[in-house]
Amino acid sequence: MIIDTTEVQDINSFSGLESFKEVYGILWILVPILILVLGITISVLAIVWLEREISAGIQQRIGPEYAGPFGILQALADGTKLLFKENLIPSRGDIRLFSIGPSISVISILISYSVIPFGYNFVLSDFNIGVFLWIAVSSIAPIGLLMSGYGSNNKYSFLGGLRAAAQSISYEIPLTLCVLSISLLSNSLSTVDIVDAQSKYGFWGWNLWRQPMGFIVFLISSLAECERLPFDLPEAEEELVAGYQTEYSGIRFGLFYVASYLNLFISSLFVTVLYLGGSNIFIPYISEVFEINKTYGVFGTTIDLFITLAKTYFFLFVSILTRWSLPRLRMDQLLNLGWKFLLPISLGNLLLTTSSQLFSL
Repeated sequence: MIIDTTEVQDINSFSGLESFKEVYGILWILVPILILVLGITISVLAIVWLEREISAGIQQRIGPEYAGPFGILQALADGTKLLFKENLIPSRGDIRLFSIGPSISVISILISYSVIPFGYNFVLSDFNIGVFLWIAVSSIAPIGLLMSGYGSNNKYSFLGGLRAAAQSISYEIPLTLCVLSISLLSNSLSTVDIVDAQSKYGFWGWNLWRQPMGFIVFLISSLAECERLPFDLPEAEEELVAGYQTEYSGIRFGLFYVASYLNLFISSLFVTVLYLGGSNIFIPYISEVFEINKTYGVFGTTIDLFITLAKTYFFLFVSILTRWSLPRLRMDQLLNLGWKFLLPISLGNLLLTTSSQLFSL
């Protein structure tokens, strides 16, 4: 029997090509995810540094200045210190719930970044239900806090977890109703479609002007979802000895702060996407030059990313300024604000938006 060696070589080269395609396909999936996670991590470090500097300026004191130039490495130094500290576990607590609670809070928020359009064709996953995916996934984070409080076998920690769950339920509903109004205006639940719908009409087509009350309700609800002052009832230090994180130490303790800043960053990004047109710019002449030069290669992507982050960091500055300016609410005031004030306003805003859409048909 005679075997054609060229045919065997063709078969071997074909199988090698197929295996290379499989490996390349896996890398093509992993590389964007790694780039996104790395960018988010750098942004969180920048937010921590900004908050320390802004709070120092408000309180007329000196902020971080020794760890790196202008103290920019202070957050990295703190994270490294927590990484090497001992992780203590309560002897009578639920070890499984105590261990996975912080991880659930961080992972649920990280998944939300997959639907953020940082620019044209610069999004990890363009789901048809992108904004609802964010709402559904981010609502898992309070469950992690509740698990942490219950697993600590500490009454103060458990009370902090219950407060986190109650606060999330109270403000998740107005926030969802505001997102529904935006979806009605854009005729889509996709974050990419929402940005594109605002770009058709320029600056005055932003949902900020079409939904002013919804914007205010969304901004307040997002601050409450992030558990930022004046809404940080789940970890009120004067009342609960740091709440659900009382028994935590080491890197598990640091994960709660990572989750808090991740949630703050994603909320500011969604304010930009839903109400400020995402990567769209409104400056006359300059915007026309940007549109001409947007070949949507490296240059166009860089411009889109810069515009999106500029708007996002503006709202980060507003939220940081709010934290260091307003006093903390009481628990009854927090619930009354959510159920008796924000919920009726967001519901009325949704009804008005629905009526306007019906009459415009």
